[in-house]
Amino acid sequence: MNDTSVNTVTEVVLPGKVEPDALQVVTRGLSAPAAGQVVLRMDATGVSFAEQQMRRGKYYDQPPFPFVPGYDVVGTVTAVGPGTDTGLVGRRFAAVTKVGGWASHLLLDAADLVAVPDGVDPAAVETVVVNGITAWQMLHRVAKVRSGGTIVVLGANGGVGSTLVQLARHAGITVIGTASARHHAAVRKLGATPVDYRDPDMYQQLRALAPDGVDAVFDHVGGTGIAQSWQLLRRGGTLVSYGTAATKDTDGNAQLPALKLFTRLVIWNLLPNGKSAHFYNFWAGKRRLDAFRRRLSEDLTQVLGLLADGVLEPQIAARFPLSDTASALALAESRTVAGKIVVVPDAHTS
Repeated sequence: MNDTSVNTVTEVVLPGKVEPDALQVVTRGLSAPAAGQVVLRMDATGVSFAEQQMRRGKYYDQPPFPFVPGYDVVGTVTAVGPGTDTGLVGRRFAAVTKVGGWASHLLLDAADLVAVPDGVDPAAVETVVVNGITAWQMLHRVAKVRSGGTIVVLGANGGVGSTLVQLARHAGITVIGTASARHHAAVRKLGATPVDYRDPDMYQQLRALAPDGVDAVFDHVGGTGIAQSWQLLRRGGTLVSYGTAATKDTDGNAQLPALKLFTRLVIWNLLPNGKSAHFYNFWAGKRRLDAFRRRLSEDLTQVLGLLADGVLEPQIAARFPLSDTASALALAESRTVAGKIVVVPDAHTS
């Protein structure tokens, strides 16, 4: 039956371009779910790079301030709207929200839920929701790297990067990953050869490790270095760009760095060298909503199966209670941790 006892929600609000400690924890009334909707009690959410950009007003298509960040969530259905399957109540699901995940409860469309395998820690699941879908789709749907290939993963210690390394190694692909020296042991443990991204000769080192070029480069940095990522590819190789971290702290128009990057990738695709360049957009194809949801569910189900089977090892950097999401965001921005910082309900921490 539905849980009608919950009529309020606690949320973490980003009020504007503020420092992490200016996030606001607020409580408001929770509306009853409409037809086709559920109430999802948050069991785990997290901090991704998108929220770090949003805090600065730098995410490509973020909503106007104020709003509740939180790109994805894992939770348990406590109530359903009229005409919605009551069998969903009490079951755990994952969902990609883009915003809104930093909340104790969420109203979501039931069609956006992806079932979570029984017995898997929700914090572990949280590490591979948007990160896992992103890594899976970039590797298998965009670059389509085959077993025996070699790839370069920039930021191999990060949330997406560490998942991408594991998926690639599982597929029989050799991985070279960049990370700061403090994270090299963790990158090696994942199965990749580490290179220090702070070394001014980083790209020369990458070329030395793969003198014939690589099959794919996964670059979340953008900026001027994207040209050197392009040069690492062999003929037939694929550059997958999926972020503009290099301009995160740059003042000015939030869309301009992405537009410059798109233009450069389009021009490169016109060159007669057999290489290809793509900008991965998680939300591409959402205009065909049914197909988008089906593809997302298929890919996340694959990733969650690997997590449940122990093929993927969750990279949990730290756990914070919802009320201290400000500290979680500050730690994520410190760039001192490997893996994903997870936010859980206050009652689940001590």
